[in-house]
Amino acid sequence: MPSKFIIITSINGITSAVKAFSKLHDWHVIVVGDKKTPPLRKNPFPNITFLSVDDQKKLKFSFHDVCPFNHYVRKNLGYLYAIQQGATWITDSDDDNFPYENWASDINETASIETLSGAKVVNIYRYFTNQFIWPRGFPLNSILGSIRPKINHAKQNKIAVWQGLVDKDPDVDAIYRLIINKPITFKKRPPLALEPGTYCPFNSQNTIWTLKACFPYLYLPISVTFRFCDILRGYIAQRGIWAMRAKLAFTSASAYQERNAHNFMDDFIDEIPCYKQIGQVIDLLDTIKLGGNPSEDIVFVYKRLQKLGIVNQNDLLGVQAFVHDMQHL
Repeated sequence: MPSKFIIITSINGITSAVKAFSKLHDWHVIVVGDKKTPPLRKNPFPNITFLSVDDQKKLKFSFHDVCPFNHYVRKNLGYLYAIQQGATWITDSDDDNFPYENWASDINETASIETLSGAKVVNIYRYFTNQFIWPRGFPLNSILGSIRPKINHAKQNKIAVWQGLVDKDPDVDAIYRLIINKPITFKKRPPLALEPGTYCPFNSQNTIWTLKACFPYLYLPISVTFRFCDILRGYIAQRGIWAMRAKLAFTSASAYQERNAHNFMDDFIDEIPCYKQIGQVIDLLDTIKLGGNPSEDIVFVYKRLQKLGIVNQNDLLGVQAFVHDMQHL
């Protein structure tokens, strides 16, 4: 089995998008099922591992006992399974995203890459399109902001996470979809990384984690809403990988989305905590001191988030179980 894994959770089973990812050389696809997922009684796809609810229980991960059903965060069990199988790289994707032919072709653990600095938050989409658009999780009070980050000359950097953009229906918030909702084709340009102190939300849609030491930051929180969980994870991970002297980078679109049906108003309601609390999250992350040990640092961050009321006790149990499982694999 390859050491590079693509993790997808799906209530739709083995979709056309999942099949497309399974054709990629040197990658293995793990599909994490839920109670609503149709059973796969015979698996005709040698490059896909389907983890049913029963399969997940048999793995005997501590996290299984605190993981809710019918929830996107069952993906955490897929991460743990991949790590158990010897994963060196882990990719997040969804069951409605299709890879382009050049998907992940230029991704490495280190890269000579331009960086952005000098702004607290940056709308990375501005560098890949002239359209008025912003990523989900971007602070609303900064959408019209005039501070432009400095572009620094390319130099060699350690990249822990690569966020690939997605054409057609990229990851935007419900406000964009309710008001604008235009399909987007991003322009091609060299990748950009963010210097420490400059944040941009990143998601779990087309995201490659290339630094094995940062895998504890894969943890998706279980006590926040579905539309907030990967965004909160992303902000925490950025702060954590800076403490490891690594960076987050963004690439031109390497996939496109044929989005599953959504109710935009339901998405908006699910995103309200994200709109209200991102500022608090950034303020917290800017003031804490991390030691560079991700297994310890992530538990510390969640304890502080609980004190702010952004997560609850379930996430302390969840992140501790996730880290415990990783340490014992």
